Amino acid sequence: MKDIKYNNSETYKKLIQKGNLKQNIYKNTLEAFETLKKQALQFQGYWEEHYASKNDLIQVDIKVDIEHEFKLEFSTDVLLFMMHSNVFEFPRAHEVNRLPYVREDKNRSYCGVINIYNFLSDSFKYNRINDSGYLIGRIYINIDKHFLIEGKREIGLIANNFSKNNFDETAAISILDAGINYSIDFDLLTPSYEDIKEISVLDILQTEIQSTTIKTAKRMGFRFQADEDIIK
Repeated sequence: MKDIKYNNSETYKKLIQKGNLKQNIYKNTLEAFETLKKQALQFQGYWEEHYASKNDLIQVDIKVDIEHEFKLEFSTDVLLFMMHSNVFEFPRAHEVNRLPYVREDKNRSYCGVINIYNFLSDSFKYNRINDSGYLIGRIYINIDKHFLIEGKREIGLIANNFSKNNFDETAAISILDAGINYSIDFDLLTPSYEDIKEISVLDILQTEIQSTTIKTAKRMGFRFQADEDIIK
């Protein structure tokens, strides 16, 4: 039987092109993630230097537990920054694909993603595994190191020109500042009476080991739609 060698040059070409594209986007996204972490550390440092001594009831701290993730804790809130290890493309119907910037080069629609979640600090402190956090911002980084944001209020208003927004320290500071301010203003509301009118013995026993099944979240019992997602 004749040995047929695989020699489709187009396949190798596609493998090289797409592989390099995704690896470079990953590097850009990791660089943006590290810039966010750096600015979070500077936020903590400035707090310690200028405010901590006179505000000992308020804690500001950075925790880096695993790769591609860090937590910024401040007072009763936590901002969790999570970088996804994969690269994504926007769906065909997404408005990004209608931008002249993307139409000029389809590769610009591939992006790395950094998600920003807001949790209650007590959820981690007391190991309340059923508590919820909310996605308040999602950062997309492309091959040109340009970025756009889907997010709540001020966060979603930071980036409004995908063709010109370069992710740098200034962008990181704006995103961090908007996330902190949004979390501070996003208050914990009392859950509805019906949601918590019953409690089981199991709930009580689990509370004793700090992993209660009684769910706590900033908008538990209410529809979370005070502000719509915005993409610019």
